[in-house]
Amino acid sequence: MRATPILFCLVLAACAQFPELDSTVSPDVANADFPALVPLEPLLAASDPIVSDPDQTTQTLNRRVAALRARANALQRRPIVDAATRARLRQGIR
Repeated sequence: MRATPILFCLVLAACAQFPELDSTVSPDVANADFPALVPLEPLLAASDPIVSDPDQTTQTLNRRVAALRARANALQRRPIVDAATRARLRQGIR
């Protein structure tokens, strides 16, 4: 009995018309060559380090952490529903 609505939805979805996506690609992109595949190891060896100055990065992250903690503390202290909204909700309940 439960399978009937599911089967109906699947049959209904199978009847959908999908948009033609092939025509959305421009001709220059469709005719472009594939990029050359290169080994990954030389690329990784030649790249610059992700963190150029660890001390500055640590200080920046510590400042961001402190700012996020201060923001979280401010959000916890503030009431979720202000007084005017709470009064309006109570009127709706009565």
